Amino acid sequence: MNAAVRAVVRVGIYTGARVFYVYEGYQGLVDGGENIKEATWDSVSMMLQLGGTVIGSARCQDFRTREGRLRAARNLVKRGITNLCVIGGDGSLTGADTFRAEWGGLLADLLKTGGITAEEAQRSSHLNIVGMVGSIDNDFCGTDMTIGTDSALHRIIEIVDAITTTAQSHQRTFVLEVMGRHCGYLALITALACGADWVFIPESPPEDDWEEHLCRRLAETRDGGSRLNIIIVAEGAIDKHGKPITSDEIKALVVKRLGYDTRVTILGHVQRGGTPSAFDRILVGTSFLTPAPNQG
Repeated sequence: MNAAVRAVVRVGIYTGARVFYVYEGYQGLVDGGENIKEATWDSVSMMLQLGGTVIGSARCQDFRTREGRLRAARNLVKRGITNLCVIGGDGSLTGADTFRAEWGGLLADLLKTGGITAEEAQRSSHLNIVGMVGSIDNDFCGTDMTIGTDSALHRIIEIVDAITTTAQSHQRTFVLEVMGRHCGYLALITALACGADWVFIPESPPEDDWEEHLCRRLAETRDGGSRLNIIIVAEGAIDKHGKPITSDEIKALVVKRLGYDTRVTILGHVQRGGTPSAFDRILVGTSFLTPAPNQG
């Protein structure tokens, strides 16, 4: 996220625009005040190597209400901000689209109640929004790679490699759960990169007799001389009937049918943290340097 913030600030300043930070996401947009500050070229120095986001992020119930969006619109209008860059996932971008669709009505309501002047309403009559997809799941249509995906994959592979060494030593089966509620990209690429025995992803539910196939595959691997098994599971994995397939369910199956010493590791939010990869650091910068296609 910080690489994206840096790119927005510096490209904006380079093109002659005044650029503002909005701290704490939509909550900062609603609350205004010190949450909206002007950015400078130097204020984004030494930011590329930092994980997370220095301007913060917060879930905002206020922005889900029209009253909250009215407050957010007033804060933008009062500062003369007519362009908004939203970095985030499905929730953030859905909120941005709602904000854009309501913009004219929000200005009309603010003008009617005296929240803004007619001159301010005219000056801010149109709101331009750019959405930058920050999602480690790589689950947004129209993008080749979303911000954070590559860094998350690096983190996952480091952990899987570490677990593989202990699994090899103790002849264990490990079931590793990675993020991906509706998209199995992280699970699939991880499985390919680490040579996993099996992978469960929501886009491709296994056949009804997957239990038999899985156990046969694991047994064949052990009979062939392997001392370990690795199973990768996306958190949103389901069967053909839409029933969730959980890590604990897989563990119980392997223990019951094969008697293998089996452990579950749920990676959780460790996938979201840490130093960003080189790819993620330059991804947003190169995006800003590439001209957008002519939309007619």
